[in-house]
Amino acid sequence: MINSLAQFDIQGILVTVLVLTISLSFHEMAHAWAAYKLGDDTAALQGRLTMNPLAHLDPIGTLMFIFAGFGWAKPVPVNPARFTRNISIQRGTMLVSLAGPAGNLILAVAASILHAATILLSVAIGNNSVLNLLENLFLFLYMANTILAVFNLLPIPPLDGSKIFGGLLPTNLYYKFLGMERTIGLLFLMLVIFGRGIISSVLAVVRIPFDLVIWTPVHWLAQWLLQFMA
Repeated sequence: MINSLAQFDIQGILVTVLVLTISLSFHEMAHAWAAYKLGDDTAALQGRLTMNPLAHLDPIGTLMFIFAGFGWAKPVPVNPARFTRNISIQRGTMLVSLAGPAGNLILAVAASILHAATILLSVAIGNNSVLNLLENLFLFLYMANTILAVFNLLPIPPLDGSKIFGGLLPTNLYYKFLGMERTIGLLFLMLVIFGRGIISSVLAVVRIPFDLVIWTPVHWLAQWLLQFMA
């Protein structure tokens, strides 16, 4: 779930669209890449092993992200039966599912570094409207990707976290869990629609460790460099 982080002006909408395009495309491409590395070329043959947003974005899902705070991209097709590595379907599915949130965390690290670098550059050459825009862009990119990662790691169908959780279960419990996916998924959808405040509160708490590991060290270093530059 993405809270409304940008004002509904032209610049805000453009920044939101750009950030979501990058974040969702990288997330889905990461799934396709992981499946391909495990031997399943289904997604690759359908043109999903790319950063081209046209391959990944669902028009309605993207508009929902922008204006409603939650949405979706086109799911990457995965055929676990085509895994050629010496890995079980259960474990392979878990790794493919983990790749999406991992991709978002990689983008979050990059965004945090770029945000700190923009602050340093502003001090070095003076602030201007372009640097101010970039600073806000990288901040939004960081926030969007940590939220996407944390949200998708929740062990609730149909999110990636449910498949990661399933991959850690004993085989007999795994198939019982699969049988409950639709029911749990419908209940979760109702919670997303009618209880967004609850989910936002949970995400805010779960995000804290990611902020401490990704955002805080990078910006502590930037602050130290600012003192050194002064």
